[in-house]
Amino acid sequence: MGKPRKTKGRRSVLIVTTLSAFLMPMALSTVNVALPSIAKHFSMDAISLGWVALAFALTAGIFLVPFGKVADIHGRNKVFICGTWVFTAASFFLGIATSGQMIILFRAMQGLSAAMLFGTMVAILIAAFPIEDRGEVLGVNVAAVYVGLSLGPFLGGVLTEHLGWRSVFLMNVPLGLATALISTWKLKMERSRRSREPFDVVGSVIYGAALFLIMYGFSLLPAAAAFVLIVCGAGGIGIFIWWETKNPSPVLDINLFRTNKVFTLSSIAALISYSATFAIGFLLSLYLQHIKGLGPQAAGTILIAQPIVQALFSPLAGRISDRIQPRIVASTGMAITALGLFLFAALGPGTPLSHVVVSLSLLGFGFALFSSPNMNAIMSSVPGKCYGVASSMVATMRLLGQMFSLGMAMLVFALYMGPVAISPPFYPLFLKAMKAGFTIFGFLCVGGVLASLTRGDVRR
Repeated sequence: MGKPRKTKGRRSVLIVTTLSAFLMPMALSTVNVALPSIAKHFSMDAISLGWVALAFALTAGIFLVPFGKVADIHGRNKVFICGTWVFTAASFFLGIATSGQMIILFRAMQGLSAAMLFGTMVAILIAAFPIEDRGEVLGVNVAAVYVGLSLGPFLGGVLTEHLGWRSVFLMNVPLGLATALISTWKLKMERSRRSREPFDVVGSVIYGAALFLIMYGFSLLPAAAAFVLIVCGAGGIGIFIWWETKNPSPVLDINLFRTNKVFTLSSIAALISYSATFAIGFLLSLYLQHIKGLGPQAAGTILIAQPIVQALFSPLAGRISDRIQPRIVASTGMAITALGLFLFAALGPGTPLSHVVVSLSLLGFGFALFSSPNMNAIMSSVPGKCYGVASSMVATMRLLGQMFSLGMAMLVFALYMGPVAISPPFYPLFLKAMKAGFTIFGFLCVGGVLASLTRGDVRR
């Protein structure tokens, strides 16, 4: 009788984490479409509008690792359930906001909920399933993320056009409420054996301040102040590492990086992967609308090819990584991603749209092969007591990579074009900048293949 009950419990965990993995990316991608309407309604300038996106990313990045540690000490399910309720509340307050400042404040609150969810979601999933099934369930989790990313822009456009920008946020309330209620009902409040372990407040503050400086610096590239902030943030990371090595109960166990080659190189591979791929949608959207003359809807339809392919193949890639060493599968995926990026470096005014679709599909397939096997390698390389911190580190690498990717794109534009609008007289310079960006990202992926291949095998 115990086995069916155990299987049923695992199924509940998979359902709850899949719902959360779908909801958060969908909610984030719908907001991007509504930003122009929000700016118009509240008369927000470009800098204020930028903070609508930045407030989320900064808050999530700062609190990911601390919440992962809190989850390991006091219980992952508790933190996860709390995150679903915070997300639902933040979505409601965003829907009834009466000023641009309130929008920014409650977007930061959404970032806080994202730290609680992404810092625990993978850890809960990994803890519930045996090692031979981890790749497959992680594949399902990754697929849910990309389905949410795929549906988000379409739903956001429809809702904003027909019901107004507030509906983009209020739509999340019933979905978030359902996820919160199911999570509260199905996830048991586990007792942690580490409940008396002290929490490293000083280390968390140093970590948060250093990460804030780095991420905010990336957002300001290529301004001179950006480099100062990034250098200061890097110095803060050095202080944080020194502090953690002296602390008997660190918020982040530095020994995970010192003695665990698989964890360290897999985390680096994740950082490189997101750094090389996140700006693709940004660059291609500009190319399709300015150079190819497509409208936003047509451009969005083409760009959806990548997340659809990722969603289709991620469960299969995870299943393969249960049978073949994850480093082999993930390295193959990153090599395919590098090939797709180099194909984009050949784009020009006369390039057929079929070239773009095929290259996007290739990228989607490569990233599907990389993402869930790499996550499988990270989570399988650490002991159970560190699942929360490891899960948080995966999400932190993703956020840092995304910020770095956009920062590199801005830097390339600044070097090739300068402070000019993208208009017909400057299209040749735009194409040069775009090709340079894709070439840099391609070579970055080649370096990622080396990090991925040399990580070593995951214990079975």
